Amino acid sequence: VQLQASGGGLAQAGGALRLSCASSGVIYSRYVMGWFRQAPGKEREFVAAIRWSGSSTKYVDSVKGRFTISRDSAKNTVYLEMNSLKPEDTAVYYCVASYQYRDTIVVLTSVYAYWGQGTQVTVSS
Repeated sequence: VQLQASGGGLAQAGGALRLSCASSGVIYSRYVMGWFRQAPGKEREFVAAIRWSGSSTKYVDSVKGRFTISRDSAKNTVYLEMNSLKPEDTAVYYCVASYQYRDTIVVLTSVYAYWGQGTQVTVSS
């Protein structure tokens, strides 16, 4: 599985951006795809994930109600719609994927075997 992320850029506080992540490999229903982010001087953190079957999603509390993750199975692509952006959302965002057989989506960095290149998101105040 190879992941290609795109869509980062510069936005003003309160604005919106959409990230995309296309997978070149086959994604099965038990796969989970999602996003992590890493701000300067901070540890990488989980942002959002979706089970490829579409049966469940998970978000970090700080983005709930502002970010929406979705997937297009026909395009093997996952999206992250980011609204009401805040300066603290500034980070490099990484697309990730992993096979997770349990129903609960795991948010540990170590679980995600596949990582795309990062895409920079910068939110100005």
